[in-house]
Amino acid sequence: MNAPDPQFPLNDTIESAAAEWLVRHDRGLTPAQQDEFLSWLTASAAHRESFERHRGMWGDFNALKQWRPEHGTVPNPDLLARHRRPFAWRWAAPALLAAAAVALLLVWSPTTRAPGHATLAFEAATYRQETLPDGSVLDLNRGAHVVVQFSAAERRVLLVQGEAQFAVAKNPARPFVVRAGGVEVRAVGTAFNVKLAGPNLEVLVTEGTVHVSQQRVVVTASSMASGATAASAPTDPTVLAALTAGQRTVIPVAAVIAPPVVMQTSGPEIAQLLDWQPRLLDFDSAPLAEVVETFNRRNPQRLVIGDEELRALTIVASIRSDNVEGFVRLLEGTMGVRTERTTAGEIVLRRAR
Repeated sequence: MNAPDPQFPLNDTIESAAAEWLVRHDRGLTPAQQDEFLSWLTASAAHRESFERHRGMWGDFNALKQWRPEHGTVPNPDLLARHRRPFAWRWAAPALLAAAAVALLLVWSPTTRAPGHATLAFEAATYRQETLPDGSVLDLNRGAHVVVQFSAAERRVLLVQGEAQFAVAKNPARPFVVRAGGVEVRAVGTAFNVKLAGPNLEVLVTEGTVHVSQQRVVVTASSMASGATAASAPTDPTVLAALTAGQRTVIPVAAVIAPPVVMQTSGPEIAQLLDWQPRLLDFDSAPLAEVVETFNRRNPQRLVIGDEELRALTIVASIRSDNVEGFVRLLEGTMGVRTERTTAGEIVLRRAR
């Protein structure tokens, strides 16, 4: 057996567990998994030290950031189970090496399996993420409702209400079309956000290009003679605009066709518009007041700082933005904070006495 690496003076069990948790963080933790992680992390100071040491050895692997298949006409649905940012590494424990080898096999193994026809419906009471049969990833904001209809020639999604983000697997032979009201957003392989709010539809493109079109309906003489108020047949969609990454537009869904106003959107503005999507929040010496504000902006569950002295409490942590309960347990377990729950559903944070 080789001599222990001086980089890892703690016992192999803790080091292996820390490496495994790091890999699981990279893939993305569910709230339940993050609860399990926090229990492990707070069980021992040695656990925290080992995890932080392993995490410090990882760097961004930008070459594979938001990777999507682009070298075949038929996408592999297994390749895009999650769009998570991969990382490069310099040193790792055996568990980390094994997991990395498996990950590479999953990414590069070829397949000829073609997606078939599918009709699916999704409603989101809270944030929800789904991987569609073609490998595209759908993020639903609270209250969103979509119907997915895939055929051999086309991938079509009806946005019934709410807001959704689409990360589309590239396949020129099967365009990806999102319809809301009389407006269609058509893409091949790209990422965009669609929000149906009252009479308006907002489209924001974060990657690639989409075409926005609108379909008029024509009332014929025969339909008028019969007293019908609905149109007899729709016309072909009229392309209103082509939007590229960093552009957005707002279109009245029932208005007369007119060229929409296309707005350039900065990175910070895009981040604010997509702020509803859960993500891993990294706090590096952030005051508790700032952290609480971040969680309150993203969740219906409200945190309240009950003791003024806690506002400046320094927080160093990485936690999912939708895991309020996990963050509260972290404060209780490691930061000397106690909590009170009000009848209004608020969680009040106080200094433990």
